[in-house]
Amino acid sequence: MYMKIIISPAKKMKTIDDIDMDCTKPIFLSKTYELLQHLQNLNYADLKSYLKCSDAIAKNTFEQFRNMDLDKNTTPAILSYSGIQYQYMAPHVFTDEQMNYVQQHLYILSGFYGLLKPLDAITPYRLEMQTKCPFSLYDFWKDTIANQINEPILNLASEEYAKVIRKYRTLIDVRFVEENGKEKGVYAKMARGAMVRYMAENNVQSIDDIKYFSELGYAFDSKNSTEKIFIFQKKLSS
Repeated sequence: MYMKIIISPAKKMKTIDDIDMDCTKPIFLSKTYELLQHLQNLNYADLKSYLKCSDAIAKNTFEQFRNMDLDKNTTPAILSYSGIQYQYMAPHVFTDEQMNYVQQHLYILSGFYGLLKPLDAITPYRLEMQTKCPFSLYDFWKDTIANQINEPILNLASEEYAKVIRKYRTLIDVRFVEENGKEKGVYAKMARGAMVRYMAENNVQSIDDIKYFSELGYAFDSKNSTEKIFIFQKKLSS
């Protein structure tokens, strides 16, 4: 049974027009259509209040949802997100073998699409899992997402997204801490992306083999780790 890896999406997204890849279809596309119809029926003021964002972002998102066609303007999910985690993952330079690896092992959690495989064709959107519109997206998805993922599950997602799985499945959490033992969000995102790339490059099949990850100055902390929490600490400067 394949080990599964879960990661968060990114707020920033892009489309790439000239990709020659065989894309797959998101498994919960029918529920995404349902969600889109609801969002398209919201007026601007309500959508802005739910998103809790600036006028510029709200206006762009309002128009985005109003004009959205889920079959057009699509890009493979792994190449569509452009946040820090994805920059350090660098999927645009994956070999065919590495792309096949993430397609088999990796899932991207999404408030809008629910669950995405890397090659699923998606269109840009803005909808975080914690957004209430006005209903909770955790209630909307319930156990639908978790039921699609078999254990063991390596959790490289933020808690905002991991909690949609955690209620129903056992997760092996990965924490990246600095020399002082504390986590720093930006560095954690960088390390999560680097870890996915490391697994793809090394065809990692066993959870225990993750412990050999040593990029960006991190090393596995066997003393403070447990079976369910893997801690990687940045090495102390000499």
